[in-house]
Formats: sequence, structure tokens, C-alpha cells
Amino acid sequence: MRAAFLGAPFVAAAIAGALHFADADAVLCFVSAGLALSGLAYVVGVSTETVGARFGPATTGVLQSTLGNLPELFIVLFALAAGEVVVATTAVLGSLFANALLVLGLAIVAGCWHAGDGIMRFNPRLPNDTATLLLLAVFIIVLVGISHEVDDPASSHPVAISSFGAVALLSVYAVWLWGYLRTAGSGEPALEQTPHAALPFRVAVGLLAAAGIGAAFVSDWFVEALGPAIETLGISRAFTGIVIVGIAGNAVENVVGITLAAKGQNDLAISVIKNSVAQIAVFLFPALVLLSLFFEHRLTFVIGPVAIGALVLMALSVWQITGDGEAAAFEGWALVALYLIVAVIAWYE
Repeated sequence: MRAAFLGAPFVAAAIAGALHFADADAVLCFVSAGLALSGLAYVVGVSTETVGARFGPATTGVLQSTLGNLPELFIVLFALAAGEVVVATTAVLGSLFANALLVLGLAIVAGCWHAGDGIMRFNPRLPNDTATLLLLAVFIIVLVGISHEVDDPASSHPVAISSFGAVALLSVYAVWLWGYLRTAGSGEPALEQTPHAALPFRVAVGLLAAAGIGAAFVSDWFVEALGPAIETLGISRAFTGIVIVGIAGNAVENVVGITLAAKGQNDLAISVIKNSVAQIAVFLFPALVLLSLFFEHRLTFVIGPVAIGALVLMALSVWQITGDGEAAAFEGWALVALYLIVAVIAWYE
């Protein structure tokens, strides 16, 4: 049963490839590639749990976040190569919003539903660490964005400033990661209790490699169909990046966090989701900024004022709700509501 379920995303990827090479309707290619990406992202998450179980819970959380971001990485790189800078930027932001608001909010609701007193409780260390990293990334984005909006002298050097900021973020993340892996493992829950831990190790490695390769091909087909599909459907590039790409490329993989919370494994659920949020903010985004230096079209930290405001409020909301190590169901719904507001605004962009 599980083998058939994990094989479905590869069938979906094959269908997406067949439609792509058959020059099928752009919308059909776009939708099929998006669904395939979502499935492959889930396979990456399931396989990483088994692979990481050999190295301890802290390492697994980081490993899952890193490999789980592969589809997002490929989408952004292919989007930059195709000149879709708006999609590339909003795709990264979409992953942040989807994980920090939608997935975390639903996980809190699920955790509260399982708890006897209706309050989800968890170790506050990782949420507070994540809040610090997220606020640091937002700090840089806000300064660069304001500089661009007021057109001060620094605004004429967005690539240089963004590159320096990317190096700064990566260095902070490296320092945090070293300390986290050294000290956090003993205080986190064991991963043998996760629903996918029985997957054979060699099978998990094979699935991980196959899903990574598949994600690279499907991302290329997804981006190639992106432009024509957007024109046909009449949706904005901002909505495509923030909502469609954000969910297809990253959030689906973190549905495992919601499942764990529903089973009462709160610390593990928060670890899976929060590690992903931290990685996107201070690893994936700055790494993509530096990688874009090799492309004609560059990715920078310059984003619009509405997105800046959304990021600031997101970071503050996540810190306020999870910083004390407990959350009520209405707080989870509040995060989901914030995500829906962001999605509606992106629809009309």
C-alpha cells in the first residue's frame, strides 16, 4: 500500500513529462507539473525521515528541511533562467508564508485537537531560535526594500547589498546550525515513532535520489508552462509564486508536521515545520541570491512594500504565538487567516 502511494508521484511526473514533450495545452502541463512537484516533495519528506533517523532527531530536522527545499530550489533557478524574476522572488516568499502561517497554523489546530485541555505544548527553544533567524532576514529585507522605495543612494546597488546580506545571513545560520546540532539532539523526541520510520533505509535513499532528480526535470517543465498558463488563466505572477509555487514546491512536504501534531508528537511537529521556515529565510533565500549572480537576471532582497509588511507581521505573529512554548487553537486559526489574507491580496496583484 505504502509502495503504491509513494510510487504515485513518479507516475504523475511521467505524465507531466509526456504532456510536456507532446506539446499539450499549457494549462494542462502547468497543473500536471504542479501536482507532480507536490508529490515529489512529499516523497522527499518521507524518505528523509528514514534516512535521518540514523543520525538523531536534530540532524533529521535539518536534513529534512534541506532536502525538502530541493523542488523550490529548482523552480527558482529555472525561473531565473527564463527571466521570471517576479515568480522567482515570490516563490521564496510563498514558501515562507505557506510554512510559517498555513502549515504551522494547521499543525497548531491539530495539536490542540489532540491535547486534553485544548492547548498544544512544545519545547520553546526552536521556535525562539527560528524567530530570531526570521527577524534577522526580515531586518535585511526591510532595509533594502525601504532604500529602494525612497530612492536613496544605496538603492542603486541592490545586487551588491543583497550579496553582502546573503553572506551575513548564511554565516549566522552556520553558527546557529553548529550549536543546534551539538546541543539540541538530546532534548528532542525520537524519530522512530514517526509514521514512515519503517521504510527500509536503502529504499529511502533510492527514493530520495529519484525524487531529487525528478524534481529537477519537473521544475523545468513547470516553469516552461508557467508563462502561457498564466496568460490563459488570467492570474498574476505574484499569486502564482506566493500561493501555487509556495504550496506545490514546499508546503505539501510539511504536511507531515500536521500529521505528527494530530498524533500528539508536538515537539517533532514543530521541529519539522520550524526548521523549514528557518532554512528558507536564512539559507535558501540567501543561497539563491548568491547563485543568481551566475544568471543574467539577478535575485535580490528588493521586494514591494506590501510583501515587506506581510513579512514583518508574519515574523512577529509567529514569534508571539509560539515563543512561550504553547498555543491555543484560535492562534492556529489566526495564522491560517493571515495566510488567506496574503493569498487574496496576491490574487489581485
